[in-house]
Amino acid sequence: MTDKDGQYARQAGGWTECAYADVTAYLAHRAELIATLGPALEPGAEVLDLACGDGGLGEALVARGLRYRGVDATPEMVEAARARLIGLAPVDLGDLNDYVPPSSVAATTVFRAIYYARDRRGFFRRVSDYTERKLVFDLNPRQYRLDDVLADLRAEGFAEIELRPFFVPQTVSLPGPVLAAAKTFERSGPLARLVLHARFTYLVAASR
Repeated sequence: MTDKDGQYARQAGGWTECAYADVTAYLAHRAELIATLGPALEPGAEVLDLACGDGGLGEALVARGLRYRGVDATPEMVEAARARLIGLAPVDLGDLNDYVPPSSVAATTVFRAIYYARDRRGFFRRVSDYTERKLVFDLNPRQYRLDDVLADLRAEGFAEIELRPFFVPQTVSLPGPVLAAAKTFERSGPLARLVLHARFTYLVAASR
């Protein structure tokens, strides 16, 4: 995260709990799709989470048997993530525009932060250098033209791209049956894409 006005520094303590109405449901579903959308991630595979905030997603990924490394540009968020993930995963201070992990990773994720990439195509190129299986990120189709983003991915070698609408709401906690229905509706094809004209985002899994 880039913190020009200090908002992330001020909100670092309890960021995850404040950001999501149902932390478990939201992040568990996100972790599920990171593991299964596109090339599957086997237990033990390492996920690099750029702009990780306070590391809430790390808990959900570690619970699935994946290894995790978080990166954030805000020192206060890094401190909060290290406290949350102590003994579970490393967290580094770094900007998604120039961070390079110590070794290659199976997957790289970027959530609620792709707009911080100063040069989107250059960002995809750099990530492809150290990512072995896939890049996974969320994309608001009302903010970016989907075709433009897909063209940038393909230009940098990500030939295989899978899209999945993500219908678990961030700010509303759904009863169990409604939550299950929302996840099922994500796979409804044209109807799901129609909803994206008004709300929600895609998850994009791009691989070579």
